[in-house]
Amino acid sequence: MLQPTLAAFADRISVAARTRGPNLSPAQAKTELLSGLTVALALVPEAVAFAFVAGVHPLVGLYAAFLVGLITALIGGRPGMISGATGALAVVMVALVSQHGVEYLFATVVLMGLLQILAGVMKWGKFIRLVPHPVMLGFVNGLAIVIFMAQLTQFQVPGTAESAGHGMAAGEWLSGAPLFIMLALVALTMVIIWGLPKLTSIIPAPLAGIGITAILVIAVGIDTPRVGDLASIKGGFPAFHLPMVPLSVETLKIILPYAVILALIGLIESLLTLNLVGEITNKRGGASQECVAQGVANTVTGFFGGMGGCAMIGQSMINVKSGGRTRLSGISAALFLLVFILFASPLIEKIPLAALVGVMFMVVIGTFAWHSFRILPKIPRTDAVVILLVTAVTVWQDLAVAVVVGVIVSALAYAWTNARRIHANIKDVSDGRVYQIEGPLFFGSVEGFTELFQPETDPDNVIIDFANSRVADGSALRAIEDVAAKYEAAGKRLQLRHLSRDCHRLLHRAEQLMVDSGDDPDYGIAVDYTVRTGMVGGGH
Repeated sequence: MLQPTLAAFADRISVAARTRGPNLSPAQAKTELLSGLTVALALVPEAVAFAFVAGVHPLVGLYAAFLVGLITALIGGRPGMISGATGALAVVMVALVSQHGVEYLFATVVLMGLLQILAGVMKWGKFIRLVPHPVMLGFVNGLAIVIFMAQLTQFQVPGTAESAGHGMAAGEWLSGAPLFIMLALVALTMVIIWGLPKLTSIIPAPLAGIGITAILVIAVGIDTPRVGDLASIKGGFPAFHLPMVPLSVETLKIILPYAVILALIGLIESLLTLNLVGEITNKRGGASQECVAQGVANTVTGFFGGMGGCAMIGQSMINVKSGGRTRLSGISAALFLLVFILFASPLIEKIPLAALVGVMFMVVIGTFAWHSFRILPKIPRTDAVVILLVTAVTVWQDLAVAVVVGVIVSALAYAWTNARRIHANIKDVSDGRVYQIEGPLFFGSVEGFTELFQPETDPDNVIIDFANSRVADGSALRAIEDVAAKYEAAGKRLQLRHLSRDCHRLLHRAEQLMVDSGDDPDYGIAVDYTVRTGMVGGGH
């Protein structure tokens, strides 16, 4: 069953590659390549920084950015997305690396990738549609703040005191003239990115900002932190490497918990980025394909000495806003990064960090949902709370926790709102009383449903009409049973109308309670129940 699924997936990728490639005009191809170059330049300090966070060599982060970026660009679910080493994964990896070493990290990344492939084959990516819009707004706002805060570390003295000059120690915050120069160069880059599109679109504005600022710094000899002050990016082509860990149950016990967490975080961040890029490029679908692509990328990366990764919203925004819309931009970004590692490290290491910080600050401005401030007073209070909550948890904890919290709060709020909708229109008729139920009957509304009835004071004949209601789960069935038992104990006759055939089948003593109607609804309740000892319970 698995092989045909993977074969069909491969066929779709092949068809997509054949149909999209020839449509590129020379002008669009140039834009895609320049956009990829811009992204590659922005990837370098990010990959190095995240490698430091995880406690591994910078090349481990750079190799991950190259391999994950290349594979997901080739077979991912959304052209234009950029993937690589990310901080959300790095903060989880640091404990594993510190306790067990980098080889266990490589093994974990392989297992992480296999779990993501499984999620894609099982089409679990579709569940991302359950993420409400307020959660998405909180996600982009929180991630914009995280990207901004990550750039602040570039205002610390990198490397050694000798490399930074001015007698300051590594890790110390810049001050005085070095800080002023850094801020001025950041501002220059941001002004170029903001103003250039008003003059020309020949070259992507972020690339122009990096290039002009770098030329100015190198030509004038301005003393300011450079990429090379973080670490050397020179290296060779990533080589195949089997993780040097024992093949044992003990190893699996160590890596499995980390692999599950990393797989979940990676998929959540990737699928949310997929939706965000899809809104900008007006594309839909591809969630399961993206899961498989991320899984293949991480599995391969683990065998080539990389730290794994997922989609990067910051670099994806740089790419999309620079004109990158096809797979070519992502592929070129990965290949440019490899060229930097193999051949161009001396040149890339001269680029001032201020130029890259300026690019990322513009990404922050473009990513943050500023209109959320305007709509907060106008939307339901629960949605406003969810936006603020997800934003705060994203900054405080991480993206995966924030999304889970946001979805749970939204679901509980929805359930509470619907629970309050249950009520009944009561009509007295010649032979008894009719309760016309309005609103959904489910676990949240069963208490309100039960309180609607007065078996002690009602007439001898009572009818409950569900024409304007819907029985949603087992708790609802149990509530109906309990109400029927109360009327029976009071010596009164109860009849049920307009329930679905599922309810006819699953309710205890249905033959005595049901009134068949030609217009009974036809829907399935959420869970299949069995009747035991006169009680409704159990299920699957």
